[in-house]
Amino acid sequence: MKTNHLLDDAADSAGTWNALVPAAFAFESSARPSAVSRPPVLLDVTRLISRSWTGRLSTGIDRVCYAYLHHFADRALAVVQHRGLIRVLDHSYTSALFNMLLDDEGRFHSRMAAFAPRALMTGHTNVPGATYINVSHTDFDLASHARWIRRQALKPVYLLHDLIPLTHGEHCRPRAVQRHRGRVIGALRHGAGIVVSSTAVADDLTTFTRQQRLETPPVLVAPLAGADLGSRRVRPKVSNRYFLCVGTIESRKNHILLLKIWQRLRMRLGAATPRLVIVGQWGRRAEAVADMLTRDRALAEHVSLVKGCTDDDLAELINGACAMLMPSLAEGYGLPMAEALTLGVPVIASDLPCYREVGQGAPCLLDPHDVAAWTDLIAGFGDTCPRYRRQIMQISRFRPTTWVEHFARVERWLPRLAGSTESLSAPLPRMAAPIMLCEGVL
Repeated sequence: MKTNHLLDDAADSAGTWNALVPAAFAFESSARPSAVSRPPVLLDVTRLISRSWTGRLSTGIDRVCYAYLHHFADRALAVVQHRGLIRVLDHSYTSALFNMLLDDEGRFHSRMAAFAPRALMTGHTNVPGATYINVSHTDFDLASHARWIRRQALKPVYLLHDLIPLTHGEHCRPRAVQRHRGRVIGALRHGAGIVVSSTAVADDLTTFTRQQRLETPPVLVAPLAGADLGSRRVRPKVSNRYFLCVGTIESRKNHILLLKIWQRLRMRLGAATPRLVIVGQWGRRAEAVADMLTRDRALAEHVSLVKGCTDDDLAELINGACAMLMPSLAEGYGLPMAEALTLGVPVIASDLPCYREVGQGAPCLLDPHDVAAWTDLIAGFGDTCPRYRRQIMQISRFRPTTWVEHFARVERWLPRLAGSTESLSAPLPRMAAPIMLCEGVL
């Protein structure tokens, strides 16, 4: 999970953005109150500005941010944060910014350089009492953020993707642990509601709140949808065999297990050893993976590293794989699992609570430390393997969550946080089990 101080990261890698934003934020004009009679949704797009400015590839959190932008774009006002200063853009500037963020023509730098000073100096507003949504882990650990929430009497809703820096801090920088602790406490203390993607995260949140003796606002478990990667295949390909792993290359993702497996496979299968294809950017504490591939050239001949690819490329890779491999030591959800199963591709994964939930009983789940068990399963994974055949049967019953279902739950839940008197009797859409909807305090 990448939880940067997002605009600071953008500023560090792009001097123009660092120069234009502070000046614009420092200009303290009188913010115009909104002319809208019914407060709109305020959507924080700070992370997406950073992603577009730096040109970095989208992560799972970025995909969620874009999904929320698409859903709320027609009735939201944009919120931008920078080093504790916060602006709510008015309707015209919000529309222009959303169009820039959704435009993939590669002109973001030039358009943003012209847009930012005007928007942040003269195009901002205040909307007291509005619902504020932050799904990007952006800056809600800062005291200035809490003051802004109180001053504007907002109803903040935060999406907590996981509590991994608190439950598995050994895989994170000390600063990341400190900041994420601040985010979680900030969401608990100031949030009108918290959205999580799995009961596993909800359980971690419950444990944390009890340890800290904090109260919990209403919590909604709303599973996420994977990328739309096309239609389901009938069966895996058997020629040019390879197994696929998708995710940032970092210690928590446990790629080192896969390399140890492939060393054993090479000794066992020789020329028949399948390829290991790893799709992901280099992350924290990945030196062991790089060193192992450098030192063992025979191993490296069976491993392909793909730093990034389009959704179409990813769909092709998933469709051609013998299985998706997910040996993580800790996760909050598991979008690659959902995407693979949606396409009818088997998954071999760590036995984690969130994977049991997302996989709906289909994946083969193993101890993420048991090299021998993983090696034995992968070596024989095919038509003659009982666990393979069982999973193919289970996949036919897999029901992926859609964004329509996710937002139906969110939209149904938000008015309750705002104390709306509108009817709440309409049934929620049926979603893939297991699902927990917490409408009160956990």
